Amino acid sequence: MTAMEISYRPLPLPDRREMSDDEMVAAARDHFAAMATRHSVRDFSDRPVPREVIETAIATAGRAPSGANQQPWHFVAISDPAMKAKIRAAAAEEEEKFYGGGAPDEWIAALEPIGTGASKPHLDIAPWLIVVFAQRWGERDGEKVKHYYVPESVGLATGFLIGALHLSGLSVLTHTPNPMKFLTGLCGRPEAEKPVMILAVGHPAESATVPAVAKMKKPLDEIMTVIGAGTENA
Repeated sequence: MTAMEISYRPLPLPDRREMSDDEMVAAARDHFAAMATRHSVRDFSDRPVPREVIETAIATAGRAPSGANQQPWHFVAISDPAMKAKIRAAAAEEEEKFYGGGAPDEWIAALEPIGTGASKPHLDIAPWLIVVFAQRWGERDGEKVKHYYVPESVGLATGFLIGALHLSGLSVLTHTPNPMKFLTGLCGRPEAEKPVMILAVGHPAESATVPAVAKMKKPLDEIMTVIGAGTENA
């Protein structure tokens, strides 16, 4: 069956979940409590992480919703020390340009409270790097297929991935060297794929810290608007 021959066919909803209002509230609160313990760290332990954990987390990312169900993502998981060293070296060139005058002063000022700089030792030390690629087009049965809503879809999948890794007991640091074109060649990916970010994944070092500003989250009333009364607890 070719891409053009796939047609709409409805199926009964699988995996239906039935929960009472109280159960839903409890589940939502439990998930919030778990995700509220997520922190970006820049100091990793070299403690190994089983490949199965990474594979399962990426499989979870693959269950994210996507535009037209085209799933326009690819994840390259890297544990090879030599490859990680190559990525760090290539990223360092871009980071030195960025912090050495390539970035506007206001951008550098915005990053100052986070404590970031050109040096990225986590790219070597973290046991896994996951490079996220966005597929601008794909191929099905030898036919080129244009993908739609690519940034939105890849963003959703990356959120699923970070959540899955956190709930597996791991820390994650997002890293976006600019430009990132070097990752396409290093990872052996086709031109149709655009590198989006690098995730450094592992256990935090005993000495790991987080910037104080990272604990300053916007309150709910600044990030949510409710239109309509909805259902409220008694």
